[in-house]
Amino acid sequence: MQDPHISAAFDRDLEAIQAMIMKMGGMVEAAIVDAAESLESRDLETATRVRLNDKAIDALEEQVNEEVARLLALRSPVASDLRTVLSVMKISGNLERVGDYSKNIAKRTGVLMDLPHVDGAAAAIRRMARAVEAMLKDALDAYIQRDADMAEDVRNRDIEVDQMYNALFRVFLTHLMED
Repeated sequence: MQDPHISAAFDRDLEAIQAMIMKMGGMVEAAIVDAAESLESRDLETATRVRLNDKAIDALEEQVNEEVARLLALRSPVASDLRTVLSVMKISGNLERVGDYSKNIAKRTGVLMDLPHVDGAAAAIRRMARAVEAMLKDALDAYIQRDADMAEDVRNRDIEVDQMYNALFRVFLTHLMED
């Protein structure tokens, strides 16, 4: 059995890292919403803010990775503790990637400024962004609560987002062919 002092220190360190993950998740949720809003309203100021905030998301991912490395070196977790620590590292990488996707959406705002609106596209993008934001929130909640059913529900909802994306793609393709 591990020394309770080491176990308590590990728990504190892990809680601090998980708090960073939750902060990062909140930043990414905001980036998703803001990027979709900037695209819909063609708001360059919001788009710029999303792109600048991506640097903070990247920095937080780096901080999480450093803290995970420190935790591994100092605490030498095994079994489920090690799996938890490695999961945190994967989560931070995935959150960073979603932040990058949001930044890329925001970059498109400037490109689309002078182009005509495509009927129905704004509402579809808004609906998809809300669905993705809710899935991200629920995925983080499932992780923190260790709720496998909630995590599975998020996975199932991903199919709906894929369908929304495919429908939107077809709308844009039709618009391109008509124009």
